[in-house]
Amino acid sequence: MRRRRRLSEIHPIFFHTRVAQLRIHRTFCDWKSQVRFATEKQDDPLAFTMKRHQSLLRRRLGDSDPELQENKVVNLNLAAPTVHGIRIAPGDTFSLWRCLGPPTASRGYIEGLQLSRGEVVRGVGGGLCQLANLLYWMALHSPLVVVERHHHSFDPFPDERRTLPFGSGAGIFYNYVDLRFFNPTNEVFGLEVWLTEQHIKGRLACQAEWPLSYKIEEREHRFFRRQQTPYRANELWRRVIDRKTGNTIQEELMMKNVAEVKYPVADEMFT
Repeated sequence: MRRRRRLSEIHPIFFHTRVAQLRIHRTFCDWKSQVRFATEKQDDPLAFTMKRHQSLLRRRLGDSDPELQENKVVNLNLAAPTVHGIRIAPGDTFSLWRCLGPPTASRGYIEGLQLSRGEVVRGVGGGLCQLANLLYWMALHSPLVVVERHHHSFDPFPDERRTLPFGSGAGIFYNYVDLRFFNPTNEVFGLEVWLTEQHIKGRLACQAEWPLSYKIEEREHRFFRRQQTPYRANELWRRVIDRKTGNTIQEELMMKNVAEVKYPVADEMFT
């Protein structure tokens, strides 16, 4: 059965009107909820590392324009300092968009690659998902509770130099598609983000040594077809490990991912 098109898909004016409506709604909901967002920044790093991670700034993404990779680096250089040094105190919620603000041309952001409505497109501020991916991956390796994360509905590129499991990223779109995590502990956590020539790097730190460590594992990975359309699926599990004994004290399913595949997949890959 053919899917009925939404009004926002018929003409750009309907799409932009809907976006404006959702942004106003998010602002109102945040005001009404009285959530305490993490806003304090400090230059001195916290002593104990929960998780470090880095990802390549430039890698081949299908047949996308290489110029967009360089534009992404410009955008990430603007975005990283807004997150670097953020302290997440007990009871605070970290919101990526609360730190970044609107990624507009007037603030120096330029066109980069974006994933929007099932397509790979050009857009001002494109490439900031790489920052969201970094922060989300580090949060998964901590006691911080992810309260908002959005998974892309499609898998646009094959695994060219991919280091993290499929489905471990986080989609963002100002301001209502956000990445947020909450600090339920009695400790203060801090974020550090910076760029080198080759990588975007991150460190999630704590003011005191945390007794647990965390390991993310991919399970049940597969490609399959649904009405001749290729899909990819997996599960991401987290093992909670006692640092002193090395024993696993808990296993938990963090997410189940299913996404339409937008690139060719060899027949032998399908189940």
